[in-house]
Amino acid sequence: MSLYDDNTTRNFDSATSVQTENEPSAASDVSSAQPADIPQPAPPVPAAEDKPSVTASNDDFAAALETFTTEVEEQQASEDHVLKGTVLKLTPTHVVVDIGAKSEGMLPLAEVLDHDGKPKVQPGDEIDVMREKGETEEGYINLSHQRAQRLRAWDEIERAYNDKKPIAAVVVDRIKGGLTVDILGARAFLPGSQVDLRPVRNLDGMKGHTLEVAVIKLNKKRGNIVVSRKQILEEEQNSKKSKTLEHLEEGAVLTGVVKNLTEYGAFVDMGGIDGLLHITDMSWGRLTHPRDLVNVGDQIQVKVLKFDKEKQRVSLGFKQLTPDPWLDASHRYPVGAHVKGRVISVTDYGAFVELEQGIEGLVHVSEMTWSKRMKHPSKLVNVGDQVECVVLNVNPQERRISLGMRQLAANPWDTLYQKYPVGASVEGRVRNLTDFGAFIEIEDGIDGLVHVSNLSWTKRVKHPSEVLKKGDRVKAVVLAIEPDKRRLSLGVKQLQPDIWETFFQQHHVGDVLKGKVLRVASFGAFVEIAEGVEGLCHNSEAVDANGQPVHLEPGLEHDFKIIKMNPEEKKVGLSIRAVGEEASRAEVESYKHPVSSTGSTIGELVSWKRAGNDQG
Repeated sequence: MSLYDDNTTRNFDSATSVQTENEPSAASDVSSAQPADIPQPAPPVPAAEDKPSVTASNDDFAAALETFTTEVEEQQASEDHVLKGTVLKLTPTHVVVDIGAKSEGMLPLAEVLDHDGKPKVQPGDEIDVMREKGETEEGYINLSHQRAQRLRAWDEIERAYNDKKPIAAVVVDRIKGGLTVDILGARAFLPGSQVDLRPVRNLDGMKGHTLEVAVIKLNKKRGNIVVSRKQILEEEQNSKKSKTLEHLEEGAVLTGVVKNLTEYGAFVDMGGIDGLLHITDMSWGRLTHPRDLVNVGDQIQVKVLKFDKEKQRVSLGFKQLTPDPWLDASHRYPVGAHVKGRVISVTDYGAFVELEQGIEGLVHVSEMTWSKRMKHPSKLVNVGDQVECVVLNVNPQERRISLGMRQLAANPWDTLYQKYPVGASVEGRVRNLTDFGAFIEIEDGIDGLVHVSNLSWTKRVKHPSEVLKKGDRVKAVVLAIEPDKRRLSLGVKQLQPDIWETFFQQHHVGDVLKGKVLRVASFGAFVEIAEGVEGLCHNSEAVDANGQPVHLEPGLEHDFKIIKMNPEEKKVGLSIRAVGEEASRAEVESYKHPVSSTGSTIGELVSWKRAGNDQG
């Protein structure tokens, strides 16, 4: 670029003309010459009679030219003047620029980096710069690209500020308190509180984004620019809100954008005003979290359920846009129908199966298998499993469907009596012991109960652990079957002859037996008169022949006479008194009819008497 043009040359030509006596030298006025880009009026042409007789020397011309050139360079390098330069090279820290001066200029590399940290210029590119004060140690002129950009963009930024119009800004970097943004090459500050309507947690993620902002503070002298995006968003929101309120009413179907998700629902932007879509109004079915149906940013149609104009609160519904599936559930799922579904939840008491969106049924744990041994439904099904069930009951009013899985298989209890008729002997493993008996597993899913009273004929069993232990294999007899209640009664003692039955067959009232006192009660004593057979001797019968009470102690043996027998109740009444009376009669008879010269015991006399009675 030439430092001077034709007008400048003409000025210099005029300056070399010969002076008159009354005119000042042109060389002395050269210091007041204007910059080359501002045309100057030509000096007046002297009259012929005033023409100087002496011309300027070559030395005067050279001096004037050097002075003018210096002035032009100083004006071009003025700190308030934007210069056009050419990038010569890039160093790790600076950019070297040719501005047409005696010395080259240098500006910080950071001023020409984009948001990714890459240079925006390369050698050979033109660049706007302004001179800074001083020079580098190497003699380079200090330059600034940002100041030049700011000066170029200032008019437009100032116009946006005065007209209150938005202007585009590119996020360059995150700094303390907010963001640095680029507006037409000028750097501005966007405070963190002005980035959005709500606080933004991750400001780093906004680097490189182009935003529309409003200029809220401007200081040209200091070069400070502060902008706000929040102000633009609020204005847009208020504008949308006004339009939305014109159409907002209960029952209206509108389109909105999911703005935020919580555990209890989703907030939907209806256009300047937010509405709450509660999780219970999202689907006719069950949702564990709103994200199961929608995500932030989704555009959805919703129905206005309630609108409070004073508080400007809006309740929205999504499921209300479709018919309630429970209205005709009884027709679509009749009792006895076989249906398929997906297990969506497993609890202690059963599993919930989704038949369709909004329709789910419960398979109670008792309806999962014919076996009673399943401790938890998770042993049979898991969430996500596809299962087949039978509809047992439908209640649309309570929105409940009862399902069964065991009904798909034959009930083993219906044919159990064929496999194990009453009286049949079976064998199984002791699966469990309780206070009232032992459960015997005779096949998979079929358990029988041996009640504690059916464990032994002879032993008084208080707990089944006295006779059995878990895991033992035992034999038993089928006593009863109740298929409807899924009950099977077994007996162990029934494998042996009934001691009581045998006793009643072999003994009668009047028999005298030797018995051992087992235990004493306030009303009498229990006496063992045969293995496993007990009788009761009441206190009134525990007296001798003289009418004196006989002291009965456990472990002592005495002769007892059977005075009462009840086979149905398995009870035997005993008496010591009757034995004494029998002996007295025997002595009288013996005196009348001696049997032998040797003495006889009471027992022998009683036996002799009984034999006499039998012969008679």
